[in-house]
Amino acid sequence: MHDIANPVTRYPTDGFPQQQQEQPGMTEATNPVPDHGEHSYAGSGRLAGMRALITGGDSGIGRAVAIAFAREGADVAISYLPEEEPDAVATALWIEEAGRRSFCIPGDIRTEAHSTRLVERVVSEFGGLEILVLNAAYQQHRDSLAETPTEEIERVFDTNLMAPLWTARSAIPHLRPGSSIIVTSSIQAFNPSPELLDYAMTKAALVAFTKALAQELGPKGVRVNAVAPGPIWTPLIPATEWPDKLPKFGQDTPLGRAGQPAEVAPAYVYLASPESSYVSGAVLPVTGGKGL
Repeated sequence: MHDIANPVTRYPTDGFPQQQQEQPGMTEATNPVPDHGEHSYAGSGRLAGMRALITGGDSGIGRAVAIAFAREGADVAISYLPEEEPDAVATALWIEEAGRRSFCIPGDIRTEAHSTRLVERVVSEFGGLEILVLNAAYQQHRDSLAETPTEEIERVFDTNLMAPLWTARSAIPHLRPGSSIIVTSSIQAFNPSPELLDYAMTKAALVAFTKALAQELGPKGVRVNAVAPGPIWTPLIPATEWPDKLPKFGQDTPLGRAGQPAEVAPAYVYLASPESSYVSGAVLPVTGGKGL
């Protein structure tokens, strides 16, 4: 009988050491370094000839998706903040190692001009676009709403809501039938934590965005779906969580541990591939068994 991996013990279950990073967090400073599928993901040509843009594609879930897309045959562009350049370079090398073209675009998606220009630059570089992954996000722990400054709320809303709207609006004219938009929502959209109130609001709004845009673009043959990750170990976590929470991070799931980016990426591959041709307006949970 062929051995299969036990999802409970596939990755360590004893939590993570206390640590703290500044936003947005860097991969090499994250202990342990997350698994993005660098040495495990094997493609089978499911996205052959496609061209993808992933916002926040330098690290975490974005890097894992970039690696998976490239190994499935897609050329991959990634956007990221300028201070994340070392992570972006590493991701680009993995894309190229898979024999695909990479394209790195630094900048701040909180500006309409940059979010709009992203798409135009990718179309110019690759000659088209079939997959748009709206993944970039910002979150920060809040002691209370009463003590949260307006500029912090605006940073969350501009990154998590305005940027996806601007980028999708720019991409739609370029998406031909068979293309897809994939949004990164969160379990926070359904089970919000008070200390992530503004972040949870944006992730819930992205569910509505996904469902509404799927209805608009369906007749054009363009599918729109979302992935709702649960607790996934990425650089954003030590840059967000209080250090004393990390030893128990993800242990409240039925599988008893946090997930790794490599375990989320296949959901994006499925939603981008022709195998999901009748799936649109869906929210796919990758939560370790935690219910939405």
